[in-house]
Amino acid sequence: MPNILAIETSTAICSIVLWSENKIIAQKDTCEHNAHSRLLTVMINDLFTENNFDIKSLDAVAVSIGPGSYTGLRIGVSVTKGLCFGLSIPVITVDTLKALTQQYLYKNPEIIKQKELLLCPMLDAKRMEVYTSLYTTNLEEIIPVSAIIVNETSFQDLLNKKQIIFFGSGAEKCKNIISSPNALFIDEIEPSAIGVAILALELYNNKQFADTAYFEPFYLKDFIAIKSTKKFF
Repeated sequence: MPNILAIETSTAICSIVLWSENKIIAQKDTCEHNAHSRLLTVMINDLFTENNFDIKSLDAVAVSIGPGSYTGLRIGVSVTKGLCFGLSIPVITVDTLKALTQQYLYKNPEIIKQKELLLCPMLDAKRMEVYTSLYTTNLEEIIPVSAIIVNETSFQDLLNKKQIIFFGSGAEKCKNIISSPNALFIDEIEPSAIGVAILALELYNNKQFADTAYFEPFYLKDFIAIKSTKKFF
């Protein structure tokens, strides 16, 4: 079985997982603010050292590519490219929202049997906007990844027919707006390299690799620089 390092930096959480022998053998996470650039490579080195793992034994690196934080995604992708170029191993790219959904299923495996449910991961995109998508419990995509402004009519057509489980950092602000007995909001489901690693294994077995030189983060929205109003002189 392959040895895969999984990296998740799309939000304020910086998370890495080492997958080996068909299971997670080590994990490190931090929520320290604005620390991805400073801590990611340190975390990777510590993870290998603490588990007596030779970095040259890696078969691939998997990374969450977005949508999410512009800065976080750039850091994760840059470190992944550096590792894969240096070790001459393939890179696996994983959709952040699909990985978040896999993380929910990992924590709630009984949900997989409930085929009538739909799963809606949400990442906060500021104000009333969220990055979201919609999946069945077997990870079939029903609605592709998009950025939406949440209002009282969001998902209502589907909620009239099926129960939808909302989770992720963007779901919290939607609780009082999306009103339906079929809307269930779950707390404490955050992006993690666990979800990335689980999805990466199937992609590795299918040899679905990205082009290390040319793949880029999936920002979804263009970056807009805001001119500072602060006076420095």
